[in-house]
Amino acid sequence: MDSWHTLIAIQHLKINKMPLTNQQKEKISIEVIKTLKTRFENFPEDSSNNRNAPFHEAFLKAFSDKLEDKVSDVPIFISLASWQHGLNTTLGQSFFENVAHILCSGEKREYTSKKLGNLPITKTQQEAITQIINDLSTSTKLPCLEEENKKILQKDNSTQVKAEDFSVDVFFEDSDRVVAIELKTVKPNSGGMKGEKQKILEGKAALFHLFPDKEIHFFFGFPFDPTVNPAIESVTSYDKTRFFNSIINANKFCAHDEFLVASELWDFLSGEKNTMEEILAIINTMATPDFLSKFHLLQDNSKRTNLEYISQLIEWNLVSEKELMENDTVIQRKLTTNYLRRNYNKIAFDKDGKYNWERYNILKELF
Repeated sequence: MDSWHTLIAIQHLKINKMPLTNQQKEKISIEVIKTLKTRFENFPEDSSNNRNAPFHEAFLKAFSDKLEDKVSDVPIFISLASWQHGLNTTLGQSFFENVAHILCSGEKREYTSKKLGNLPITKTQQEAITQIINDLSTSTKLPCLEEENKKILQKDNSTQVKAEDFSVDVFFEDSDRVVAIELKTVKPNSGGMKGEKQKILEGKAALFHLFPDKEIHFFFGFPFDPTVNPAIESVTSYDKTRFFNSIINANKFCAHDEFLVASELWDFLSGEKNTMEEILAIINTMATPDFLSKFHLLQDNSKRTNLEYISQLIEWNLVSEKELMENDTVIQRKLTTNYLRRNYNKIAFDKDGKYNWERYNILKELF
């Protein structure tokens, strides 16, 4: 079994031995709340505030016969397209990344010369990377993760040169390895794979010097497989061969074991099976037409001890706030200063859907 398959196999033993914890579910739920709150605020209810889009409207006239039975208001249709683009941006720039950090206890990392001085990489490694990219570009060789790692992840005494700055969307470090994942929600364009592969190779070479006694793993991570047909396949499934074929030059520059796709990615991050299913179940529970009314209930301090309030906390996996409410009597007896009383009277969620963890930590000390 090669190192990549070994890593995938043992990941289930290295992070969690239980399904997602209540704390993980709560943090994921809070990310869902923040995303939904923002999208509800920006949803186009009517055409009165539509942005001017004369070119879009002009082109869409050519499709009037196709849109007739599906779209009753073209300006609203244009606004909805813009709204969905905003949702795509939110998912790609924050939601997926934050959930990934929650699952693996990871973080975002930046490795720059400004922070670290010259990033360490040797002349021999640089030449090996150049040769690998040239061989892949000319199809002289096929991508092979194990062979490429042997060329660049080795100690040598050649001159050090400056590596390119890079960032890592998801990074975590264990006693024997570091794992870096570059999350991708949009497939790289026709010229993108070469540059992405070079970034990964240089990133691995730099990490090898920063963590000389640990295994180095650097993946591309795709939160879902857009080639899946939900009518006949599970939305959490993936077909890596088909997925690679859908990306220009993916097969030319990358091996299959450099990509983590859909459920493979989420299971790897959590160390548990069916993680993507659990994430979607959390979203589906919360993403209902009455979301806003339920959210506003949790902002109403006068309802805190009501059964409806507690039930909502349970439904949305908000175990920390539920813990406070279960100890409300004890907490109220100990509100002996204005500082404590003022924190108690703060709302649990702000207007953007962020949970007030500072308030929780202060009140938690009272029981």
